[in-house]
Amino acid sequence: MTVQTTEAASAVVFAGVTRSYGTVRAVDGLDLRIDRATSVALLGPNGAGKSTAIGMLLGLLQPDSGTVALLGTTPEQAVRAGRVGAMPQSGRLIGGVTVRELLGFVRLAYARKARAVGRAAAVPALSELMETARITELAGRKADRLSGGQAQRVRFAIAMAGAPDLVVLDEPTTGLDIEARRELWAAIRGYADGGGTVLFSTHYLEEVDDHADRIVVMDRGRVVADGTSEGIKRRVPGRTVSFDLPGRAPSLDVLPGVLSSEVGGGRARLHTTDSDATVLALAEAGLVRNLEVTGARLEEAFLTLTHAHGARAEGGSR
Repeated sequence: MTVQTTEAASAVVFAGVTRSYGTVRAVDGLDLRIDRATSVALLGPNGAGKSTAIGMLLGLLQPDSGTVALLGTTPEQAVRAGRVGAMPQSGRLIGGVTVRELLGFVRLAYARKARAVGRAAAVPALSELMETARITELAGRKADRLSGGQAQRVRFAIAMAGAPDLVVLDEPTTGLDIEARRELWAAIRGYADGGGTVLFSTHYLEEVDDHADRIVVMDRGRVVADGTSEGIKRRVPGRTVSFDLPGRAPSLDVLPGVLSSEVGGGRARLHTTDSDATVLALAEAGLVRNLEVTGARLEEAFLTLTHAHGARAEGGSR
């Protein structure tokens, strides 16, 4: 059941939310609060419950128990008022119309909805909407004749047409080249920098590092990690020692503290629990060239956290 809340400072509130499909518990007692004017990445392996949680957030699914609140009201009311924009991972744009015509139609629909709830002044002009999404130069192009990156920016403009307080992005840059990803994220950051709230999911963890103020990691329907990128990386023990390896690789796994090693492109990466001892052994072997010692990458932290939670869950079920 969803209920109205007066917690206006929060964009999203999940309180003790559960949702099952038959005997499978997709979301299991989810407690999560997202403040306004933040950019939050929602991560998790397949089956973690992310899609179900987003479905309840958008009012597409009802929780079996617990409450979901969105922008101080119910998800259904927030969506009906045009206060939420959603950008799906894929979907074909309407053919036979220009980008200007498509956005003009969508904007008009949102404007009518906004007038009904007293938000008409918030809906952006068509030119402003296209500028926000960085698609002004595409105005006269047919909507179904765009490149992947151009089409994604148009989908972002559609999500922004109602001047939403929150925008939800599902894998926004899947299949895009580097330049298209950069242009789309510039548009998203422009919205976030203006005070909008962004909730996004992605498999590109470098985008999470670059654009998320906060990361929420789900696994088996629960939150298993919540914090900044640096904070989540610090939860993983050990460090990585990298150095140039000009010749044939010696046996690196036997060095003090080393758990595993990777060699490629003339460079070695050692994952170690004792970086000081590892570096000292490398120096004694004459292998210190362009040495770099870093903490865990976000990918390593993500895999460690979700694997550890999965192992605990399986152990507890025995």
